[in-house]
Amino acid sequence: MPLPPHPFGTWLFVPGDDAKKLAKASACGADVVIFDLEDAVAPARKDVARSLTLAALRRREGGPARYVRVNELSSGRTAEDVGETIDGCPDGYVLPKCEGPEDIEALAAMIRAHRSDPQPGIVAISTETARAVRNLMRLDWAHPMLVGLAWGGEDLQADLGARSNRGESGEYLSPFVLARDLALLVARDAGVLAIDAVYTDFRDVAGLRGETQQSRRLGFDGKMAIHPAQLPVIRECLSPDADELDWARRVVALLEASGTGVAELDGKMLDRPHLTLARRILGRGAGGNG
Repeated sequence: MPLPPHPFGTWLFVPGDDAKKLAKASACGADVVIFDLEDAVAPARKDVARSLTLAALRRREGGPARYVRVNELSSGRTAEDVGETIDGCPDGYVLPKCEGPEDIEALAAMIRAHRSDPQPGIVAISTETARAVRNLMRLDWAHPMLVGLAWGGEDLQADLGARSNRGESGEYLSPFVLARDLALLVARDAGVLAIDAVYTDFRDVAGLRGETQQSRRLGFDGKMAIHPAQLPVIRECLSPDADELDWARRVVALLEASGTGVAELDGKMLDRPHLTLARRILGRGAGGNG
């Protein structure tokens, strides 16, 4: 499956059982809203969440793309989550606690059982268990319906029994840095979006800004959010600045005009990897981050 046609820089979770927040989702300013049927919803309200989410999906009001985060496969609720929301034509589904391509195919089969065309894409959260992290480098995660890999540190922290996933200065500790790096590498290998984790302290604007700037430097395509107030910061930090766009345009022009596949810019040699990077930067500037 090709990359999604919609912008994909900012991804906002919205509780699937909160009617007021669902009603505001179309005007939240995110590129993608994720109607959450999993962690944000208590077990007793799962049925309510499916019903409210379907109603929200059916309100075609323009605005952001709409994805649904289903419950993890081991819950026994995933098929019902898909069956009761797919008539709302979501743009995609988010699969939590995904441990490999077999899990992606399991969700894909549930989707195909209801719709064949167009098929919603799948974003897999790929680091929420120790097994998932190990499988990132052991298995080929490519799948025809996969459009993105995301990662998260909170569930992995619980699975590891770690007291924290961050150090005293706010940086991720080593197991979580590893998980983040592997998710990025595997997303690139699979040819899908790489989506960075939420920054859970939505009041800490400086911390969010610093982490999102690092996301951009590393090459992540988007970042998830838990509060609308985080969206402007994420969008600003992920968007290429004027200098980057100017560099990218010059690189593309020089290399496309070169008959040898190499060129020189400001005393530095350019070749195919620079062309790939330049085109990616220009793609972001053209709307990939909304």
